[in-house]
Amino acid sequence: MAKPRFAFLLLKEHPYGREMLRQILSEGFVPEIIIEEDSPIGDEEREKFLERIAGNPIAPTIEEQSQENGIPVVTVDIHKSPQVMPHIEGKELDLIVFGGTRIIRGDILDYPKHGVINSHPGLLPECRGSASPAWSVYHDIRIGSTCHFCDNGIDTGEMLLKREVPVRRGMTYEDLCYETLVLSGVLMKEALMAYDDGRWSDMRQAQGEGEHPTFRNAPEEILEVVREKLSRQTYAHYVD
Repeated sequence: MAKPRFAFLLLKEHPYGREMLRQILSEGFVPEIIIEEDSPIGDEEREKFLERIAGNPIAPTIEEQSQENGIPVVTVDIHKSPQVMPHIEGKELDLIVFGGTRIIRGDILDYPKHGVINSHPGLLPECRGSASPAWSVYHDIRIGSTCHFCDNGIDTGEMLLKREVPVRRGMTYEDLCYETLVLSGVLMKEALMAYDDGRWSDMRQAQGEGEHPTFRNAPEEILEVVREKLSRQTYAHYVD
């Protein structure tokens, strides 16, 4: 096949999307357009995520990366079809890549020829939803990331790649959030490389059912338990 034509969607300057864009650009995968959501919720999610990865490096800004690579950037107030579709209609897109967004449904998912893909900072189907590293430690689920297709559910589409993060004693919650962020970008890069090689048909696999319900944001009392387990090193899946 060939490198896909794709749009890249993310919350404005979200560190998750910044890292993913850095990873995919490193292999020559340049989006046709970047569509950022600039909203109060987007601001809240970005600041929340910056706290989760505090002390770890952050990829260059979307503004810097887009200017360096000549990628047009448009801003919408929400990633819903009426706001997004005018910017992609008429473009022959093979894919849409999500680089850290809110839940998106509707016409956007049906537009690209070969689907919409996302990288989730948790192992699917074991850990769907928000704050995956926290819930993984809390419930003693293995930690990792998954690249998958998007459908109208929450993290329920067919998987392309998933990989564990090796959790070592002494790692903090911030370290785990950062490691799953980076791995998500790496898996997206590898998924696009596999698309280029025509290997997706052999890689797609249904998720099946997970043991746990879809998780929501972890409240402070859950984070306290997570930090205590990591401090006492009682998490069940250390590699050392």
